[in-house]
Amino acid sequence: MIYLRSDMSELQLSLEKDCRKLPPKLSLVHIVLFNYIRYICMNINNRYMATQMFLNLPVKDLNKSIEFFTKLGYTFNQQFTNENATCMIISDTIYVMLLVEPFFKTFTDKDIADSKTIKAIIALSADSRDAVDAIVSKAVEAGATTPRPPQDHGFMYGYDFEDLDGHTWEYFWMDPEHVQ
Repeated sequence: MIYLRSDMSELQLSLEKDCRKLPPKLSLVHIVLFNYIRYICMNINNRYMATQMFLNLPVKDLNKSIEFFTKLGYTFNQQFTNENATCMIISDTIYVMLLVEPFFKTFTDKDIADSKTIKAIIALSADSRDAVDAIVSKAVEAGATTPRPPQDHGFMYGYDFEDLDGHTWEYFWMDPEHVQ
C-alpha cells in the first residue's frame, strides 16, 4: 500500500510489516513501480517455491559416511544430525539424508537392497569434465570404487563411483551448446 501525507512531501511504503521511507523527489509512478517490484520479490518464493528433494539413503556406519562425503567437499546441516541420521547438503534444493540402516527400516517394510543390487543411480551435474574427474578422484581417495571407466559421448561426459555403502553416484558434464 502507498500512503501519502497531506503535504505530499514524504511518501511511505508499507508492505506487510516492513515500512521504509522514500525520498520525496520520487514520482508517484516510481513509487508504484517500486512497490510492485518489491512486493513480487518478497513473495516470489511463496508463489513459485522450488521443489526440494530429500534423498534417503541407508548407511552402515554414519560417522564413516560423514567422513567420506566431507572429503568430497559436502557439508551437513547439524540441525538434522544425530546418531541415526544426517542431512548432507548438495545444493539449495537438494539434500541427502544418510540414515543408519535400522533407522532407515522404520520408513519402509521392504528389505534394504544389498550393495550388489542396484535400484537407482544418483546423478549430479558438474561444471566441467575436469570437475567430474576431480570429484571421482576425491571419492576414490576416500575409499570409493569405480565400477566402470568414464563414459565420453562427446557432448556429455560421465563418471560413476560407488560410495562406502555401494550406492552409485554418477557425476556428469553436458556441453551447454548441445542443450536447448
